[in-house]
Amino acid sequence: MKKIITLILCICLVFIFIGLLPVHGEAEIYDNVLRLHVVANSDSEEDQALKLNVRDKIIELSNTLCVDCKSIDDAKKIISQNINSFLLCAEEEVARQGYDYSIEIRLSEENYPTKTYASLCFPSGKYLSLQVLIGEARGQNWWCVLFPPLCIDAATVTNNEDAFISVGLTTEQYKIITESEQTKYQARFKILEVIEKAVK
Repeated sequence: MKKIITLILCICLVFIFIGLLPVHGEAEIYDNVLRLHVVANSDSEEDQALKLNVRDKIIELSNTLCVDCKSIDDAKKIISQNINSFLLCAEEEVARQGYDYSIEIRLSEENYPTKTYASLCFPSGKYLSLQVLIGEARGQNWWCVLFPPLCIDAATVTNNEDAFISVGLTTEQYKIITESEQTKYQARFKILEVIEKAVK
């Protein structure tokens, strides 16, 4: 009798786990998102403040250049074509703030942990990312989403559903990132992180 009860419990646990597996579009979200990753020279108060100044300028330039972008491919093309403009923008801001740090900017895929922006939460995974490395790039990071343009400015994050749907996310995927505080999505994101680490 105990063996039967144990078997039933095991079967129930398997079904619960399967129900929490990230099979509802979590892993595909990053296919339509372009992230921004700014790394400060150090964790000093001055370097962290500089990082935020550079971030603001990068966001401002991106929002201007990508205003007519309709897809992730459009955004990738525009940013790739203007990578030197982003570099110059960052260098000018660093100099304007009185520093002589070097700047490295690259557009490439990068692994991200699960990250929350205001009411939005994106699962961990490999995202196309505009990386801005300031000086020795040993300070704390700052993340946001350049496309769709969530970072309207330094203090504003939008979660307009139309913006996401228009660039390729499904209604279910939008629901996932806006309802991530629900237990089932938190569990799926955690499982997804474990899977991502296991396949590296």
